[in-house]
Amino acid sequence: MAHNAAPFARPRLVKRIALFADVQNLYYTVRQAHGCHFHYAELWRQVAALGEVVEARAYAIDRGDAKQRQFQQILRDLGFEVMLKPYIQRSDGSAKGDWDVGIALDLIEAAERVDEVVLASGDGDFDLLLQRARDRHGVSCTVYGVEGLTAQSLIRSADRFVPVAGALLLKH
Repeated sequence: MAHNAAPFARPRLVKRIALFADVQNLYYTVRQAHGCHFHYAELWRQVAALGEVVEARAYAIDRGDAKQRQFQQILRDLGFEVMLKPYIQRSDGSAKGDWDVGIALDLIEAAERVDEVVLASGDGDFDLLLQRARDRHGVSCTVYGVEGLTAQSLIRSADRFVPVAGALLLKH
């Protein structure tokens, strides 16, 4: 037995995973590249096959329409905590609805409690976040993103990159 190990400490057999889904990024990149929707149930199945999903959040913009509420309920039924921000239309016609800071805060806090963080997003703004989570907390980092639309810096910052294709696409 190692000198610094507690006498009755057992190694954790099941990997603890935190899952974060950038709903807007997935919606637009999957639609642009594949002309369909992202399959959240398949994402959950793939991630859960690697260990126990102990935290899961989906970050979305809330426009308040019935179809969107139905989608949000589907995410909740899968096990996601759905984080919503109101859709804001600016007077110049542009829109605001960005969850980057919220995702970053939640992911770095979760990195203290889990073995792996999984980020479903292609946003290159998260590259430093994953590097920091790994350096400070020793977690492994997986990114799910659309090939060709996921920032190369984000792919490089991950331990594993899973292209959104095949079973991860919800064809109608």
